[in-house]
Amino acid sequence: MNTVSILFIGDIFGRPGRTLVADHLRDLMDRHHLDLVIANGENAAAGFGITPRLTAELLAVGIDVITTGNHIWDRREIMEYFPQEPRLLRPANFVSGPGRGLYHGATRSGVEYAVLNLQGRVFMGQSDCPFRTADRELAELPASCKIRIVDMHAEASSEKIAMGWYIDGRATAVIGTHTHVPTADERVLPQGTAYITDVGMTGPYDSVIGITKETILQKFLTQMPARFEPAEGDARLCAVLIQADADTGRAMSIERTELRSDK
Repeated sequence: MNTVSILFIGDIFGRPGRTLVADHLRDLMDRHHLDLVIANGENAAAGFGITPRLTAELLAVGIDVITTGNHIWDRREIMEYFPQEPRLLRPANFVSGPGRGLYHGATRSGVEYAVLNLQGRVFMGQSDCPFRTADRELAELPASCKIRIVDMHAEASSEKIAMGWYIDGRATAVIGTHTHVPTADERVLPQGTAYITDVGMTGPYDSVIGITKETILQKFLTQMPARFEPAEGDARLCAVLIQADADTGRAMSIERTELRSDK
């Protein structure tokens, strides 16, 4: 069987997340014989958005495709950068804006693959229907492209689970991002799609989803505006490792993995 090893890294948050990836990704690639590395990078720039320079840095350390979500427009300079870097995605169901939500390429060993970036609508900003967008984008891929990874960037767990069931058998994996809290429901669905509701965050866990605890606590207690600052300490790299059949695109396994900066 011709297998493909895929690592999907959860939302990279600020400098702590970027440092973990830079320090450990090459070792992970060697240890797991990775063919494809995908990461959500929409929080790479101090927790809010991503810049052209940070995009280039993350790609240079071994990430093949960077997905994003609702924070992608936080850094205005990224808008003019999209035409230069097709491996940086924004959700395909955004109503407008530069860039694309689908990347179609080949691994280092020549296996064809695609990465599709979607965003949910429950408790999120306005966007087109992610389910109908998934139908359209997946249907446009050539039949030869069997490995298909979907980043479902959404707030509601129900919407992410629904997407998993909706495209079970049409994608190798549906990986949930956005909430920064890893879930323990990883599984391979009946038709061969690997699924997890949220892969978690790659960044500081001595925090409230990446932001300093004190800032968030004051926000909740006073309801006053506050300047959000990325936290430090207890940095963790959260990801899932997927093994798939390159000939059919079906996932054989999905496994959570966590790497701590103090280990």
